[in-house]
Amino acid sequence: MRVLRSLEVLKLGVVNYLDALKLQEKLVLDRKSHRICDTLLSLQHPPTYTVGKRRTVHNLLIPQSELEQIGAELHYTQRGGDITFHGPHQAILYPIISLRDMGIGARSYVEKMELTMIEMAAQYGVKACPGLAGETGVWVGERKIGAIGVRISNGITSHGLAFNIDPDLSYFRHIVPCGIADKEVTSLRRETDSVLPPEEIIQEQLVSCFARIFGYDNLIWKEDASVVTDGTE
Repeated sequence: MRVLRSLEVLKLGVVNYLDALKLQEKLVLDRKSHRICDTLLSLQHPPTYTVGKRRTVHNLLIPQSELEQIGAELHYTQRGGDITFHGPHQAILYPIISLRDMGIGARSYVEKMELTMIEMAAQYGVKACPGLAGETGVWVGERKIGAIGVRISNGITSHGLAFNIDPDLSYFRHIVPCGIADKEVTSLRRETDSVLPPEEIIQEQLVSCFARIFGYDNLIWKEDASVVTDGTE
């Protein structure tokens, strides 16, 4: 008989990028030592640019000294991928899950992350698809609606995906998004003819898409934001 698979979902609201990073690092250690089950962080960030481990900061198109003027931060990370933007009205999912327990590799994992956002967009009548070779993330035609940047350590994942619900797209003008020039960034609000529900509902729908595609049977929802501070000491 197949064992039911559970996923603990932490709904954290808006979280500072560094706080979320520290929490991920703690949860990765806990997952490696089997102290927790597979866990998913669902949140948003204040305006933040992040650079992957290839350190492609040259794709930031304004001086770092001007970031404060536009209300944004810049952080260097150990995830894959190029520079990207996170901000309000963008749904972030950070899975802390065991790929070994699931029996899948890195390529399959990224493909399932893409499918999560493709299925999410489809619920609002938006036809999205994976990028062409060298174009990570999820696209609506030539416009990018979702980004992926992951880290896998001893089979445990961190970092994850960012799905644009209705962010301020002007922030993307200050970077070469994901290192791909001459491409636009878009959002669910811009692409759909549907009336969007509150963003909390959309984030829950995105979590449900993730759980369905990754084969989780039981979702354990938690909204205790204290884990962001209490759990990172």
